Amino acid sequence: MWRIERAPLPGRAQKYLDDRQTRANADLAAGTLDIDNRWNDARKTKTISGPQHSVLSTLRQMSGPRHRCMYCLDSDGSDIEHFRPKAPYPQHAFSWPNLLLCCTPCGRFKGDKFPLADHAPLLIDPTQDDPWQHLDFDPETGNLTARYELSRDDYSAKGVKTVEVLQFDRREGLSRGYRRTFRRLSQIVSAALQQSSPIVADALQQELREADDHGLLPWCFGQIGQTIEPFNVLREHHPDAWAACAHAVA
Repeated sequence: MWRIERAPLPGRAQKYLDDRQTRANADLAAGTLDIDNRWNDARKTKTISGPQHSVLSTLRQMSGPRHRCMYCLDSDGSDIEHFRPKAPYPQHAFSWPNLLLCCTPCGRFKGDKFPLADHAPLLIDPTQDDPWQHLDFDPETGNLTARYELSRDDYSAKGVKTVEVLQFDRREGLSRGYRRTFRRLSQIVSAALQQSSPIVADALQQELREADDHGLLPWCFGQIGQTIEPFNVLREHHPDAWAACAHAVA
């Protein structure tokens, strides 16, 4: 997963969402709100779903050139996802910070699930959280797992619930994709280590970024990845190149 920067909406789209939310709140107070119908009606408009200057087009821009799902990064982002599900949280249905780009499998697994602890979300929001503060990666299986926090002597609660709800450790196709990306990143670093000329950090960074379909670079250059070949060799024998890459992907 990547940490995703929340972009501002075009003014017209933001005003449209604000107006829709105001009307939804009024109907909620009056006890007449059908949020599913209200959202489905809005979803058909160009302001929400149009190819340019819309809510959907802005989410796609945020997700990068491949328009991947903001949760798994493995599949195409096919629909607008409500981080706080719209049925139990209609007061957030048209809130821009609540909208993400999601693939069909992640949307199906998540559904209306939204675990809380002391009223705070226990799911990772990739536009608010650094996913690798809560997740770990197993290069052997390709699975995403919860990160163990030494300071708490326990697994990250957000990591545990995110893996559980989105079934990150039980999706064979997903694990294959993550394993494939890890192998590709490892091969790029191995090739750089074997070349006779000095490693050019900028060129290495660019090649790694272009190959990283699953947002694994922060893990590879992080606390666990830096102990695994070939990343540990790069760190030990080419500390300047390592430091430049680690800084670029942090």
